[in-house]
Amino acid sequence: MENQFAPTRLDVKALALAGGVIAGHDLLSSYERLTQDLQGQGPDRGLDWTAQGETRTAPDGKPAYWLHLTLATSLPMACQRCLGPVDLPLSATRSFRFVATEAEAQTQDDDVEEDLLVLSREFNLAELIEDELLLDLPPIPRHEVCPVAVKLSVADADFASPASVKPKPFAGLGQLLGGVRPAGK
Repeated sequence: MENQFAPTRLDVKALALAGGVIAGHDLLSSYERLTQDLQGQGPDRGLDWTAQGETRTAPDGKPAYWLHLTLATSLPMACQRCLGPVDLPLSATRSFRFVATEAEAQTQDDDVEEDLLVLSREFNLAELIEDELLLDLPPIPRHEVCPVAVKLSVADADFASPASVKPKPFAGLGQLLGGVRPAGK
């Protein structure tokens, strides 16, 4: 029975029927796609997760199998404002309802608010955890208040200051025409 509650080969139906809970503490390095997005930073950081199974009665009277997932970690990223390192706490709670087939999931997807997944005796919970973390990555990571002053101007002191009087684009035209004025003026 222990093998059916392994995160890489989870029997979701058995977990839901048992009302079971599994939890883990993984290193971020265990999640290859996430590590790539973090550009190799913080592979030794921890990720705490919990998955709880639940069985509910669906409106048609049949059992519906649910998985409630909770995640918590701190991700090392680069602040897009000051370009310094920033640790972003990330936590997520998601619930998933499992259906028998992909076709059933597609049919019901527009009519329900919950996320639908296909029931499997060898569901890879680790992949779902990684997917949820990737979906929750901030598009623009940044500090609430940067620890260093952020330079917001684009002018550089080494550049010459702009001319105080703008040249008129047609000022030299009269000289090119030899001082000739158009007739009637």
